[in-house]
Amino acid sequence: MEAARRFAKQPSDNLSAYEIQQLKRVADSIRLLTIDAVQKANSGHPGMPLGMADVATVLWLRHLKHAPSAPDWPNRDRFVLSAGHGSMLLYSLLYLTGYEVSLEDLRQFRQLDSKTPGHPEYGHTPGVEITTGPLGQGIASAVGMALGEQILRETYNRPDFPVVDHFTYVLASDGDLMEGISHEAASLAGHLGLGKLIVLYDDNHISIDGSTDLAFSERVTDRFGAYGWQVLEADGHDVQSVDTAIRQAKHNTTQPTLIACRTVIGYGSPHRAGTAKVHGEPLGEEEWRLTRATLGFADADWFQIPEEALKIARQSALRGTEAYQQWQQLVDRFRQTYPDVATELFQRLENRLPTKWDTFRPEFDASKPLATRAASGKVLEKLTAAIPQLIGGSADLSGSNKTLTAHHTIVQRENPAGNYIHYGVREHAMGAIMNGLALHGGFIPFGGTFLVFSDYMRPAIRLAAMMKLQVVYVFTHDSIGLGEDGPTHQPVEHLAALRAIPNLAVIRPADAAETFEAWRVALQNTTGPTAIVLTRQGVPHITRPLQGANSAEKLERGAYILRNAEKPRALILASGSEVAIVLEAHQQLLAEGIQTKVISVPSVELFLCQPQHYQDLILPGYLKARVAVEAGIPDPWFRLVGDAGEVIGMTTFGASAPYKQLYQKFNITPQAVVNAVKTALRKAKA
Repeated sequence: MEAARRFAKQPSDNLSAYEIQQLKRVADSIRLLTIDAVQKANSGHPGMPLGMADVATVLWLRHLKHAPSAPDWPNRDRFVLSAGHGSMLLYSLLYLTGYEVSLEDLRQFRQLDSKTPGHPEYGHTPGVEITTGPLGQGIASAVGMALGEQILRETYNRPDFPVVDHFTYVLASDGDLMEGISHEAASLAGHLGLGKLIVLYDDNHISIDGSTDLAFSERVTDRFGAYGWQVLEADGHDVQSVDTAIRQAKHNTTQPTLIACRTVIGYGSPHRAGTAKVHGEPLGEEEWRLTRATLGFADADWFQIPEEALKIARQSALRGTEAYQQWQQLVDRFRQTYPDVATELFQRLENRLPTKWDTFRPEFDASKPLATRAASGKVLEKLTAAIPQLIGGSADLSGSNKTLTAHHTIVQRENPAGNYIHYGVREHAMGAIMNGLALHGGFIPFGGTFLVFSDYMRPAIRLAAMMKLQVVYVFTHDSIGLGEDGPTHQPVEHLAALRAIPNLAVIRPADAAETFEAWRVALQNTTGPTAIVLTRQGVPHITRPLQGANSAEKLERGAYILRNAEKPRALILASGSEVAIVLEAHQQLLAEGIQTKVISVPSVELFLCQPQHYQDLILPGYLKARVAVEAGIPDPWFRLVGDAGEVIGMTTFGASAPYKQLYQKFNITPQAVVNAVKTALRKAKA
């Protein structure tokens, strides 16, 4: 035990022979746990954990500031396993250092409802900072984490009070660095000088298909150097080399650092080390036995590691526990010395909105049509003044998305405490960086681009929904209504594609009043991301009560009655800019003696989450004649209109012309709605 305590001291510059021996012992224990878990599950990826065990051991036992008893401690270092397929590396470390991951959990690797799924899942396993698996997402989101640390540090720290002061570490693979998103994010990280971001690159020269030479021959170190990163190299199986490189990386706080760790994939496997065969399948019984023997565990039972290795790993975590306790004492003094600053910081870190944040009502000139993107900009002027954690950005479309307000200052190397990010033309990185900001804590990020470019960031949106992160997407230019830019920029299938993502709230407001309510919903939606979908073209302001059953406040329920009728014969449903069209049709039908209810449906998903009695109130079963109108593909609406219903939408791509001509060309008009209602009435009688 005394030896273990001696090992747990603050790291010195040079490792003793004893420390090297013990680090290797822990690394080999990770290797044993990995091959046993993969062999038992008959599924998994042993190659990377075998190859990177030495690197990860040095990081976790010598440098990573973390406290297993307080896994959500705000000032902990973040560890991102971007190469999520190597999840047994992380699970082994969590077990060894004392998180709520047991040996039995390791035995249940990849089994139903276990704490150790095939790829790490945020919110599922204590100590997992982010859901990873799709390559490139982890490193890009880590840029957001490091950016979050920098902004909070520069905003709230005071002399002698470094209450925000931590590193973000990433373990990335060749595959991560091949993905385009890693280029986007690394470029921005270098531009912003995120010096507390350290990436440990598993430079093993192997991908699933074979040698990386098949498709990957550039010098990664030169590329990252060109991005403005500090680039270091280490022998990934020499713990002194790795320790020295990490220490050097930590000393440079003006540049992010890439440490290229030369490793052998499957290290320790006599016949598969260095081959693609070891990447993503069990070793097989014979190779598993040989590998155990090579590592010195020939006679060990399944999952049996040296008791001393476990003690060493557990004792190493004491540094983090002590650091956590010291930080709590620092925070107590900080609260006493700077009470207002501390109150705001911890309000942000606890994701609490300021009191009375939504008591304002934006003023709109009801006599003039207003694009919902412009209405959103007016709302954001108020919100960004009232909510410190609301951090904005755009992928080079700030003026078009109306996301930049007078209360924003631009995040740059010389202004690290800003609250608006120019992401450049990097939609995919923007989505992942927003995830990282939300995961870090202290931020509700929103980012803007055109709706059609949601395709570029879809993997990051999907992960945000999976992790239930509060991020807000401002998608403007939402339909053929954007006009002359033509079909390349006119989204047709995108609303349906976004609605298909579980746990993503998609809101397409009809006018300025609904736009304000959309933002209120997004800022109170703490269980998932929200996409606010906005028009380029002006839309009229809709008259409605300020409060009550058919006011815009009912947007939070996804759908509400905009125009009622004493004896309705049909229902007309619409979202966004098409609500104004169906209101015209409603009046035409009324003039012909046909009463209809008009239902504004800004969010299909929110509506379908409502209790059945509310859904029945809005869409009563006895009204079979229903028409839905939206300038997108019709598929999502058939669930609401039923067999007798009609849907008016887009079944082709758009065209280049002024938007009013396009609505005529594609027959999304009041007269088309009138005709569809009459058709639906005939079908309902049949």
